[in-house]
Amino acid sequence: MKDIIIIGGGPIGMACGLACEKRDLDYYIIEKGVLVNSIFNYPLNMTFFSTSDRLEIGQIPFISQQNKPTRTEALEYYRKVAILKNLKVKLYEEVSEIKKHKNYFNVKTLKGQYKSKNIVIATGFYDSPYLLNVPGETLTKVRHYYSEPHPFFGMDLIIVGGANSAVDAALENYRKGAKSVTLVIRENSISKNVKYWVRPDIVNRIKDGEIKAYFNSNIIEIKEKEVLIKTPKGKKKIKNDFVLAMTGYKPNFNMLTSLGVTYKKDQYKTPVYNKKTMESKVEGLYLAGVVCGGLKTNKWFIENSREHGRKIIDSVYKNLVK
Repeated sequence: MKDIIIIGGGPIGMACGLACEKRDLDYYIIEKGVLVNSIFNYPLNMTFFSTSDRLEIGQIPFISQQNKPTRTEALEYYRKVAILKNLKVKLYEEVSEIKKHKNYFNVKTLKGQYKSKNIVIATGFYDSPYLLNVPGETLTKVRHYYSEPHPFFGMDLIIVGGANSAVDAALENYRKGAKSVTLVIRENSISKNVKYWVRPDIVNRIKDGEIKAYFNSNIIEIKEKEVLIKTPKGKKKIKNDFVLAMTGYKPNFNMLTSLGVTYKKDQYKTPVYNKKTMESKVEGLYLAGVVCGGLKTNKWFIENSREHGRKIIDSVYKNLVK
């Protein structure tokens, strides 16, 4: 039986693993995809908002060419951390069920079954996109993830959203040969949280008409060759080949709910947990990283939740040596 099993092999799950190594605890990190799966699925040319030192885990230096590292540099860093510390990571092993018994948890995956005295849920939020919930959203031309501009060369592209992901995709495709780039944004302006060195660029491209933007607008229906949107001036049909719905993502609450995690009575479905130990109301079940914020996915990120691992493992260690 393991002392602890960590569900999620992202930076915070890895931070928990590093803390286990320091305490000499018996553990596994179980990840349904690749190491740091969310970062792997970021756009290929993405640059982080945070500086490299803010992305470090386990006090292992992260050196990047520029002050703000790229996706490629981050993947290289986390791979090296896993190798250097010989982290016990099981990749491509999706958890199908976790059951709480009196003194342990039983974890079933598609490849095996494990028992553990404690569980950490560090699953992030990138696997569950907010859907548009409009006719035509299931067409193959609609994408909820964006990696690179090449597939959209010579195409009429609509991008939904006005935050960082949408803005980065719009600017990159505008410069890489998309026939047209149109933003459909439900707010009245580009988000104030867009990276400060990028925001002037998108504002000027819209001002000059190089990128078309419809504010206070929503998609009503998606068809094979066009998209119908609702604007303050009425409905409008736009010629279209592809739709990138950069509408954000949310945690998968199914696992938390099945384990008996309770939530605050707020609009964000915030899980209830001990801020000093990160333990939920379920004994031995801990939460780490972005899942702690519920639907408020911009509350926790790598740089301000790295310490969750230390808090959790300190608590687990104290309970084990009692």
